[in-house]
Amino acid sequence: MFNSLGARTSGARVLDLYAGSGALGMEALRRGAAHAVFVEHNAKLATGLRHRLADEQLVDRAEVWKRDALAAARDLGLAGRAFDIIFLDPPYGRGLVAATLRGIGASRILAPGGVVAETGVLACRREARYGETMVWYFEQAGGDTS
Repeated sequence: MFNSLGARTSGARVLDLYAGSGALGMEALRRGAAHAVFVEHNAKLATGLRHRLADEQLVDRAEVWKRDALAAARDLGLAGRAFDIIFLDPPYGRGLVAATLRGIGASRILAPGGVVAETGVLACRREARYGETMVWYFEQAGGDTS
């Protein structure tokens, strides 16, 4: 994933939704991201993430929010925050990908030119431009591509 992001990581503002261990956001910080917000609802995982950030001396460039991802996206949007890279890795089988993508769009937390990197549940099958609007069509990964 990081090879495909290339230089985009350098200086980026990163949001790691459903952070879990924080591996994606922490790798972005190691690759030169300016700042990362980690959102993890599970208190034990959020505490572990704080410890790993401290161990790697990344605390000064990171925030850990122990919150629901959709509520955090809303609150970040209300605060006027925007991110160059949003990592999206929700628990599978709960229908969270589509809901979270809608929440990201509604909250306007994706910066102009930013990307949402989803970790494999969906595959982009087609994109289209309508004036200044881009539309991406996603399907479940492994689905029919015709």
